Amino acid sequence: MQFEHAPQLRDAYPDLVAGVVRADGITATVDVSARTAGYLAEARRRLADGAESGFPEIQAWRRAYAAMGLRPTRYRCAAEALLRRLRLDGELPRVHPLVDLCNAISAAYAIPVAVLDLDRVDGDLVVRPAHGDEAYLSFAGDTEHPEPGEVTFVDSAGRAHARRWTNRQSGWSAVRAGTSSVLIVAEALHPGGEPAVTRLVTELVTELTDGWSAPTAAAVLTTAAPRFRAPAADDDRGQAVSPGTR
Repeated sequence: MQFEHAPQLRDAYPDLVAGVVRADGITATVDVSARTAGYLAEARRRLADGAESGFPEIQAWRRAYAAMGLRPTRYRCAAEALLRRLRLDGELPRVHPLVDLCNAISAAYAIPVAVLDLDRVDGDLVVRPAHGDEAYLSFAGDTEHPEPGEVTFVDSAGRAHARRWTNRQSGWSAVRAGTSSVLIVAEALHPGGEPAVTRLVTELVTELTDGWSAPTAAAVLTTAAPRFRAPAADDDRGQAVSPGTR
């Protein structure tokens, strides 16, 4: 499969940088509490200097939502939602070891991170404006259809895996106890975000290797290299972070 952002999104948001990781052999039995603690400590350190709404990473997403006609205080990117919850509640909920780890990394970097069960994604995945006929399964089990123009993750079967570019996960491809293969996507819109995304992906690959001994393939996607081609699960893959493909 391959992953990319639609050209019109890259034209509208030239600072868009995405880190993409495919990993196999994921289980729900790994203890990540010690691993997440360090990332949450970094997030708390940043929050001690001011609320998440003032972070440049978050401000860039707020500007994007405003440009799309969305009220930023109603629709928050995943990183802002996590930081806000951490600031108000002091902790983040536990969902699944990999999701917990990615949530902690997302909070530390103030960069949204999505985790999808790759076995529930049909073919290629594109982040693009919706046509309006895509099918999105809510966690309540309801089938919704994104509004035309709404930015969503769409696979080859026309299934929407996130809505409004907020990484609002679909119930269909959310990580669960039996998940084995995942696609992890981190997206930044703030100017100069590439070094941060590169560090995030490098750390994530290390965590996946140390925690799960998971074979990984990773890339950092930019306008110059916008596409990630994920090798088949049985291919031999290294763990180096590489640029995307044209």
